Amino acid sequence: MILHLDMDAFFASVEQLDNPELKGKPVIVGKSSGRGVVTTASYEARKYGVHSAMPIFEAKKKCPQGIIVPGRMERYKEISAEIISLLGDFSPLVEQVSIDEAYLDISGCRKIFGGPEKIGADIKKKIKATVKLSCSVGIAPVKFLAKIASDMKKPDGLTIITSDHMPEFIDKLDIRKVSGVGKSMTRQLEILGIRSLGDIKKYSETALANRLGKYGHRLIAFSKGIDDSPVTPFNQAKSISAENTLSMDTLDKEELKVYLLRHAERVGRQLRRHKLRAGTIMLKIKTAEFKLFTRSMTIKEPTQSTEIIYRKAVTLLKNFRVDKKIRLIGVGVSSFLLETGPVQMELFEENREQASNWEKVDRAVDGISEKYGKHAVKRASIYDE
Repeated sequence: MILHLDMDAFFASVEQLDNPELKGKPVIVGKSSGRGVVTTASYEARKYGVHSAMPIFEAKKKCPQGIIVPGRMERYKEISAEIISLLGDFSPLVEQVSIDEAYLDISGCRKIFGGPEKIGADIKKKIKATVKLSCSVGIAPVKFLAKIASDMKKPDGLTIITSDHMPEFIDKLDIRKVSGVGKSMTRQLEILGIRSLGDIKKYSETALANRLGKYGHRLIAFSKGIDDSPVTPFNQAKSISAENTLSMDTLDKEELKVYLLRHAERVGRQLRRHKLRAGTIMLKIKTAEFKLFTRSMTIKEPTQSTEIIYRKAVTLLKNFRVDKKIRLIGVGVSSFLLETGPVQMELFEENREQASNWEKVDRAVDGISEKYGKHAVKRASIYDE
């Protein structure tokens, strides 16, 4: 049996926990600027139609009495780490999939902790007692159903799908609730007369694959209750990125470079924290017309240096023809190697020494930031930002 845990309106709930005056009130987490979007909304705000990714200005219209808070990621990470730690008391197989979600493989735990229902209830009680927050739990024989189950009785819910009940549940399951079925896929499936997961069985695998590609095979498996995805205790990220929507659209590359430096700092800090080096640097740009562009380059010597990430991102920006105003810019890295792993060294000693020196500077700054706060040392070029 697989257990999926999902914290209820996590960011907003943390704000209500730390500030009792917010309890029972519509809390909206997100930047209050005109271009900001909702990160999370409390259930009190959701009653008015406020939801994640909604523009803040729209959220204000729907819920004028909503209390907007900017969010405190470090605080959320702190509580998240505490939750993941206590989950380890119930099973050695814990896979954190986001800051507020995790899977547990509770197979074989019955003799120690009791059946699935008791384990789910005990986890909920322990989280409530430890961090004073509620969560919703779904338990099923496979991962994709466990996740769906955790969303069925929110907030503070507990839903169990047993092996015996699974075929009936699948037959009636709204196809839109299946992971990966978005608006475009839903339209394609409706044309085929598929509205529930059970309807998938009307078609052969060949017919679905021809119509839907690889995802057709996946839907066939799901309709049979098959999901071979294991609960993986450590899932190294495939990429690290930082981005933001600008307060005003711009064509000014010098202004954009300031944002690139800020993002390079965040990305570089994450690489050094996780003892990783990146071999690919990526630039992400979204125009005022909402067209998205990405540009990337592979570097000979994988790096964790803020300066090198920034310089490569600037090179990508220089080579990008900016003829439409830009509303979003970001920097990402991928193709990771462990810090201690073998790397292809630069041919010229001067370049290698320069990269090494920049990494020493970064580590020194990291040390100061950890001791005195992340704003203790700032680059002059982004001082006013």
